[in-house]
Amino acid sequence: MGRFLKIAVPVFILGWGFGMAFWYLASPLWIDRVVDETLVQGSDSEIIASGTLSGVDAVHQGSGDIALVRHGDGRIELQFSNFEVTNGPDLKVWLISNADPQGAGDVKSSEQLRLSQLKGNIGDQAYAIPEGTDVSTFKSVVIYCEQFGVLFAVAGLG
Repeated sequence: MGRFLKIAVPVFILGWGFGMAFWYLASPLWIDRVVDETLVQGSDSEIIASGTLSGVDAVHQGSGDIALVRHGDGRIELQFSNFEVTNGPDLKVWLISNADPQGAGDVKSSEQLRLSQLKGNIGDQAYAIPEGTDVSTFKSVVIYCEQFGVLFAVAGLG
């Protein structure tokens, strides 16, 4: 019995650890997070920049419309509509100064404004731009996995 426990306990602990790591890394591949926020664009709002999201390779796909919207009260929001991106761990929404990033190196070497954790990989959603930010310095929106340094999707702002 003692020999059985010497083998079974470490195997159980290792199996549990590997199972948790697998779940953390792989579950975003089949679990979607859907968000459906109401995007406000009233008569006193103006779109100051917009673009279309696209994936960066065969694995990391994205689609949807991106708009920087200035509201009548001066607030600026980044709005995603008809949005969908491949899910993954630790996805963030950033504005960057590079107009056409091709990979993680381009993202990291650009001036960045880190907005937020991605709320969901599917659906309409909005992110507040900090007050006083000069949005004209940013040329792209990226969905970026900060933990592993992987670019998932990009939209040029024009």
